[in-house]
Amino acid sequence: MTRKRRRLYVVLGGLALLGVVSALVLSAFSDNLVFFYSPSDVQAKKVPDGRSIRLGGLVENGSVKRETDGRTLDFRITDGNNALPVTYKGDVPDLFREGQGVVAEGKLDHGTFQAASVLAKHDEKYMPPEVVDALKRSGHWQETGAPATAKKAP
Repeated sequence: MTRKRRRLYVVLGGLALLGVVSALVLSAFSDNLVFFYSPSDVQAKKVPDGRSIRLGGLVENGSVKRETDGRTLDFRITDGNNALPVTYKGDVPDLFREGQGVVAEGKLDHGTFQAASVLAKHDEKYMPPEVVDALKRSGHWQETGAPATAKKAP
């Protein structure tokens, strides 16, 4: 075997090894990716059942119901155009209430979102950028922290 041929085999072996490592890394990343959706996005994109996603929007007024076990909470998340039922078992943040921004992480199960965790906005000015974008697209975004500007009469 010549030197050239041996060098070619080493380079090809290195490229094959690099390809295998890259495939394993990308596979690990795809298993851990969690995408953000609004209720309208979920209905439009037909998110498959069982895929882990984040669902964000506002807690729909009049939709919060506690089950008799005291730990299970049923509510609906809306972006103003569409709403999606959510079931969550556990303690919700103190700031969780109707009309407030919320992000839930979990999986879709036959049209109902089974949340594993629920995050509520932590003060009156903050809302996750994804939720703000979804609300702006649906036309239901209201600026709350900006002072009103008065126009001067000519």
